[in-house]
Amino acid sequence: MSKKKVVITGLGVLAPNGNNIHEFWKSLCLGKSGINAITYFDTEGFSVKIAGELEGFKAEEHLEPSQIRKLDPFSIFALVAAQEAITHADINWNNINLHRVGVILGTGVGGIYTLEEQHGVLMNRGPRRISPFFVPKMIANIAAGHVAINWGLKGPNHTITTACASATDAIGIATRLIQIGDADMILAGGTEASITPLTISGFANMKALSRNPDNQTASRPFDKNRDGFVMGEGAGIMVIESEKHAKNRQAEILGEIAGYGSTNDAFHITQPEKEGAVLAMRKAIQDSGLLPTDVDYINAHGTSTPLNDKNETNAIKEVFGKHANSLKISSTKSMTGHLLGASGAIEAVVSVKAIEHNLAPPTINYATADPDCNLDYIPNTAQKFSIDAVMSNTFGFGGHNAVILIKRWES
Repeated sequence: MSKKKVVITGLGVLAPNGNNIHEFWKSLCLGKSGINAITYFDTEGFSVKIAGELEGFKAEEHLEPSQIRKLDPFSIFALVAAQEAITHADINWNNINLHRVGVILGTGVGGIYTLEEQHGVLMNRGPRRISPFFVPKMIANIAAGHVAINWGLKGPNHTITTACASATDAIGIATRLIQIGDADMILAGGTEASITPLTISGFANMKALSRNPDNQTASRPFDKNRDGFVMGEGAGIMVIESEKHAKNRQAEILGEIAGYGSTNDAFHITQPEKEGAVLAMRKAIQDSGLLPTDVDYINAHGTSTPLNDKNETNAIKEVFGKHANSLKISSTKSMTGHLLGASGAIEAVVSVKAIEHNLAPPTINYATADPDCNLDYIPNTAQKFSIDAVMSNTFGFGGHNAVILIKRWES
């Protein structure tokens, strides 16, 4: 029995280099970075002073002040990206069975802004001054809850936390739920608002973040002189639905989620291990029914850390064999920074847009070749070529690996 086709009908994004789909895609194609000096807090005494903040984003342009006060930024980002995806998908809720519409979102650290803020209140003003909204603002599942409440979506509602693989796992699990008939449509993706003093300090002190003070060149995936990732924030949401459901409502179909693979290294909490990445990629290819040679472009995890980029390169070589030498690969984290649990969501959006335009964004800041990373990483300038199938890789702390394969939809 053939499995149900799951298709993509709407996209929404908030990223450091674009607060909507149009701005985001334009920036990527031009090689424009969204990484700048941190403005959210005083970085005096911090070893890292740059990140990918949302530039020019104003929550009050999207939500009422009374609503904003009750929301952590990661929930705000999810609601705004969801609204764009719903509008893009041209959904008329009056014609949709809301009991068959779900929300599956990924996040790495959830409402950590609220956690830090309220801890400061506790330390400085005492326990009686803690906000009654603290818990419902902070808990990781609340963004998905707010999306469901806002549009009355009563189907499956889950939050996936698998570190940097969270959003990709969310999209993959949402695909599975549609395939087995538990839902007709799901808003799937991820959201993260992690540029906070505690988070920046923690990642910096474990030597994961770049110490390069130059915001324009610090994120340099696969380059020999890479020295760590740059933190980013934002959200990506996709409207996905069964092909039958999409056709019945005469939706424009943007692509098909053809394959999903999920594994764990079971090796180390932070250091990647090739076997898990290899198996996840192979599972996604097998699930898609495609051959490795059918994959035209890989949106790499490509964090700009020494170990990850080398490990991912070696895993790609093992999975694709000789085809690895002709594959086009890029890391858009060179422009957005690393959105942790939301990274797979905005990169899935990139994958769809790459197929739509037959254009792959570049890996910017690629200046010095690394013998350990010797594949075609689309250095510095976007490239136009025929793209029918894209693999999107995400690998996270704890050994989590999640890979999705998106292909051009054929009726």
